Amino acid sequence: MSGFTPSARIVRKEKPPRQFYAHRRYLPYLLRDFEQRCAYSCQHLQRIGGMGGMDIDHHNPKLKAPERNRYDNLFLSTRHCNGKKGDRWPTQKQKDLYIRFLNPCTERDYGVHLFEDPETFEIWGATRAGKYHVRMLDLNADHLIRERQRRNELRKLAENKAIFEAIGVGSSTLKSLRALQKEIEEMIPPLPQKKKPSD
Repeated sequence: MSGFTPSARIVRKEKPPRQFYAHRRYLPYLLRDFEQRCAYSCQHLQRIGGMGGMDIDHHNPKLKAPERNRYDNLFLSTRHCNGKKGDRWPTQKQKDLYIRFLNPCTERDYGVHLFEDPETFEIWGATRAGKYHVRMLDLNADHLIRERQRRNELRKLAENKAIFEAIGVGSSTLKSLRALQKEIEEMIPPLPQKKKPSD
């Protein structure tokens, strides 16, 4: 998930060698392609307690087998996001009104449909699809807002590394800064920010 591009945010690498009957067999490929992050909240595996906090989401849960278990319909997802989404899928009437779940493997979600408010650290939807996506996945749950806020605070601290090096601080301080940078790398990455317009 290195940076946001005009196209899809998540790029799937080579497909698994064959289609598996059991979707759990795709897990190593999903961990690789989603860089151990939730497709929706961007939380890293290490921030949610390892695999116990991660699930495999069927993006369109209404597909029939075997299409339902196709690799391109499977997303790495935190238990939180997967539990909130469940088997929900917009009706045809909703889709006609552009109300749908976003697919970060085929489109740019953050920076087009979704933005992070730089003051509240809430995710808000700039489109109907974005608003639906945020609401259905509960992307503004307390723990997610706290992590985005903490990431912002820690990034400001880490930016002082050059100052610390210039004034010649000890190696223990630089070691602490390196640990801090590692922690930041495992947090929700910086998301495109824009102030939420008043309703």
